[in-house]
Amino acid sequence: MKTIKNLFLATVFLVGGTALAQDNTPEPAFEREGDLIKGTFYYEDGSVRQEGTYKDGRLHGKWISYNQDGEKTAIANYENGKKNGKWFFWSENKLTEVDYKNSVIANVNSWKSDSSLVNNL
Repeated sequence: MKTIKNLFLATVFLVGGTALAQDNTPEPAFEREGDLIKGTFYYEDGSVRQEGTYKDGRLHGKWISYNQDGEKTAIANYENGKKNGKWFFWSENKLTEVDYKNSVIANVNSWKSDSSLVNNL
């Protein structure tokens, strides 16, 4: 019985401490765009982390991810919740293109560059 009481008290302290901890990350924003719902997710500083659309509760259409400086880090495409089409991933001086068909990788290409052309897609 004492073990149950201690477990209960520990749970109360954990839940209470979590509830009191301040999370400064802005809440995601959702807005209707025709038959789609646009979702926007944020970093703690309020800059956009990721944005894209849902259809019938599933990821659908283009999704874009950004770093905290506002630079694109990825562009993804979904069709009814499945990865589809061309996806692009940026890092330092490299661009990677991944082609998906029904959530299966069909092809991967990568390019390295010292110029800014890679970042202008």
